[in-house]
This record gives sequence, C-alpha cells and structure tokens, in this order.
Amino acid sequence: MRVFNRYVPRLVAKHVARLFSGRLYIAGRGRFDFENGWLKAPQDATITHYQTVKEVNAVIRETYQQAMRDETQPHTVNTRR
Repeated sequence: MRVFNRYVPRLVAKHVARLFSGRLYIAGRGRFDFENGWLKAPQDATITHYQTVKEVNAVIRETYQQAMRDETQPHTVNTRR
C-alpha cells in the first residue's frame, strides 16, 4: 500500500497507471483501490472520494490519449543541416 502525504493528482495517476492494481491511501482523502490501471471508489465512498476518483482518472485518460496521439503521428527525420 502506497501512502501519499499530499494529494497531487498527476503523481497518484502515475502510480496507478504503473502498478495497474493495488491499494493506496491519500492523507485527507482516504483509502482507494485501483484495478486495471483505473482508480476505484470504495464501497462506503463520500463526495470527496468520488471527486478524487474523477480527477485522477481524468489525468490517466489524458495521458493514455496523448500517448495514442503521439503513436499515430508519423515520425519525421530532419535532414537539414
């Protein structure tokens, strides 16, 4: 279980996307599980839990979409000197 002392959505998203499944705790936000690379709200979730899940998953989605855009763009080689 990873403990985050501060809530930084990009850092949490990076951890979730890398490890793919597990559990984490964010100080002031609570305990969360993540599965298949996405953060999940706990069974007894509060509004804060849902807001956190929405923010972190939005960062993960943005990262995946950016990677797909970069992959589809042709790679060019600059031959000018």
